[in-house]
Amino acid sequence: MISKTEERLYQVVYGPHVTEKTVSGNESNIHVFKVATDSSKSEIKNAIETLFEVEVAAVRSVNVNGKVKNFGRRKGSRKDWKKAYVRLAEGHTLNVEAEG
Repeated sequence: MISKTEERLYQVVYGPHVTEKTVSGNESNIHVFKVATDSSKSEIKNAIETLFEVEVAAVRSVNVNGKVKNFGRRKGSRKDWKKAYVRLAEGHTLNVEAEG
């Protein structure tokens, strides 16, 4: 049975955010993840360390505002989201690849 704290770890990290810019950051051992908007840096660090079994050196997080878009004749906006820049400790690696 999964405890409440373990369940929260799975709710914090949604997945990797893979772009050309983030893949170039992998050389300096920095990985970018989409995370829950209500998560804190310590929660993100604990989730990454537990789920991927690596040691995290630092976490930086950014709130990203959703773009305002036109949907036909109506204006709308995309959802706001949060991303985390996770720097791994020396000697630790993480292989995250994009799906399809």
